[in-house]
Amino acid sequence: MNLDEAQRQKVAAWIADGAKLSEIQTRLMSEFNLKLTYMEVRFLVDDLKLTPKDPEPPKVAAPVAEAAKPADKKSAPPPAGPAGATGGVSVTVDHLARPGAIVSGKVTFSDGQQADWYLDQTGRLGVVPKQQGYKPSAADVQQFQAALQSEIARMGF
Repeated sequence: MNLDEAQRQKVAAWIADGAKLSEIQTRLMSEFNLKLTYMEVRFLVDDLKLTPKDPEPPKVAAPVAEAAKPADKKSAPPPAGPAGATGGVSVTVDHLARPGAIVSGKVTFSDGQQADWYLDQTGRLGVVPKQQGYKPSAADVQQFQAALQSEIARMGF
């Protein structure tokens, strides 16, 4: 595909702005009336020695050190002391999953509130707080999800 210098600079600017190849394909059609397949756009970008930017992954709060402890933590109940003292969220996994769940366990949030959690056969996550009506903070939910993902990955799910 032969583009003039102005068109090449325009494509380079699109790449620099973070445009995806499909967006470049659409813009080439709308602005230059060039109908190219996705593969042709890939070759064009390669010929121009341009590299599309990878999208930035969403930032997730780092799991607390407690969630990264060895696997023997799975059978231990949540800490009896004030869990909020560390400011983190702790997650445990039950040896035997509760009825109707693939995997289940307990979570202690940073404010000391506890809840049972479970993952059912359809992949839905359920959280049942000990105190009716309790809702953890958004930061605690993020830490819980990260710690839970770590624990479940450690188990091979």
